[in-house]
Amino acid sequence: MDNKDKNAKRNIEKMYKKIQEKWPKMSDDNIKLYEGKKDEFFAKLKEKHNVSKEDAEKKLKDIEKDCCCGTAKAA
Repeated sequence: MDNKDKNAKRNIEKMYKKIQEKWPKMSDDNIKLYEGKKDEFFAKLKEKHNVSKEDAEKKLKDIEKDCCCGTAKAA
C-alpha cells in the first residue's frame, strides 16, 4: 500500500469516526453504507436519528471537507 492509499484509508476512517460522533446510534455497518449505498445510509440515518437527507448531506459535506476525503463533489 503506498502513501496515497494509506492517506485515503486514514481519511475515510476519520470520516467514519466523525459520523459516529455526530450520529452515535449509527452502527459501523450503517456508516459503511455511505461509501456505496447512500440511499440505504440516509434511510438508516432517518430511522435512527430522524435526520432528513438534506440536513445530513449538509453536515456530511462539512465532515468530508474537514477530513480532506475529496469525496464531496463541487456543484
